[in-house]
Amino acid sequence: MATFSNEELLQAHTELWDLTFGYLKSMALECAIKLGLPNAIHRRGGDATLPDLLDAVSVPESKKAHLPRLMRFLGAFGIFTADAPAAGERANGEEAGAVYGLTPVSRLLVDDSGANGSCGSLSPFVLSQTTKYHVKAAMHLPEWFTSDDGAAAAEMPFRTAHGADLWGVMDRDPKMNQVFNAGMGSDTQLAMDFVIGNYGDVFDGVTSLVDVGGGTGSAARAIAKAFPHVKCSVLDLPNVVNSVPPDGVVEYISGDMMSSIPATDAVFLKYIMHDWNDEDCVKILKQCKKAIPESGGKVIIVDIVVGSPLKAMLEAQVSFDLLMMVITGGKERDEHEWRKIFMDAGFSHHKTRPVLGFMAITELYA
Repeated sequence: MATFSNEELLQAHTELWDLTFGYLKSMALECAIKLGLPNAIHRRGGDATLPDLLDAVSVPESKKAHLPRLMRFLGAFGIFTADAPAAGERANGEEAGAVYGLTPVSRLLVDDSGANGSCGSLSPFVLSQTTKYHVKAAMHLPEWFTSDDGAAAAEMPFRTAHGADLWGVMDRDPKMNQVFNAGMGSDTQLAMDFVIGNYGDVFDGVTSLVDVGGGTGSAARAIAKAFPHVKCSVLDLPNVVNSVPPDGVVEYISGDMMSSIPATDAVFLKYIMHDWNDEDCVKILKQCKKAIPESGGKVIIVDIVVGSPLKAMLEAQVSFDLLMMVITGGKERDEHEWRKIFMDAGFSHHKTRPVLGFMAITELYA
């Protein structure tokens, strides 16, 4: 067995610690959002001292001394900047503290309109992925891996932890349903800005579109706004559709994509296929194929294609894959795996292009 040099040992030890305490990153990020720290810094013009933050957020007197430690942690991982004051600089007669600023990451968490360019805040997305349900499900990974009793609870760690799948939990917990839909909507806004702004040609020749599993209609509304000639509809479960007030822009249809999809020029699937195993994906795609015309019809898929050559992108892709294993029983797929389910569903050819970093857009033809 190879021996470590002192330098290698120390590096490995540091990396192991970083992995061990990795959960604190997402919890600290959630805390920053709930305290309103990104908004507080933004509303101070992009720079804020500790007294500025304490004036802006609701922290009891007994906890105020701990806020600098949270800010230091978030700064170490690139969420905020922390510029030390010049030597001897004083504020209100006291030694000046650090000045905190926004980074590209924390700018994505600001709620104020226009702070992030054309996209909205991704804070709802973060909050939708750091719920008690997600955390508890992930903690059941070891139990799930060693269970082989064939029971429904063994299908995925989420069901092992909660006795129901994600959709069942949202059905019985209206607050979770609201948090999840808000999160999906916020991420959709950013994704659709990129798709429409850079790959709008995928909608060429389309006069009608059904957004399958489209939730509250964020993607469909964005498409309808950019392409007014396209009649956009959303197909989703009754508990989702019934919670959305009519907007006069998108038609909301209650249904089950496994059973039937309304006839349309194009079916739009954003972050849907990764929720399902291969067998169910083939069922969904076969329903999509029935819904579109043989000539000129298409299925448009926005999802991950695993295999990015860039380390950060690949880490995001495989993290999403593990998340799917934990909460839905689905998976993220590489190019070969995508091609197989396309062929099994009876599609003749497809075209895939990278979009939004670790995501891709695929046009699938009958």
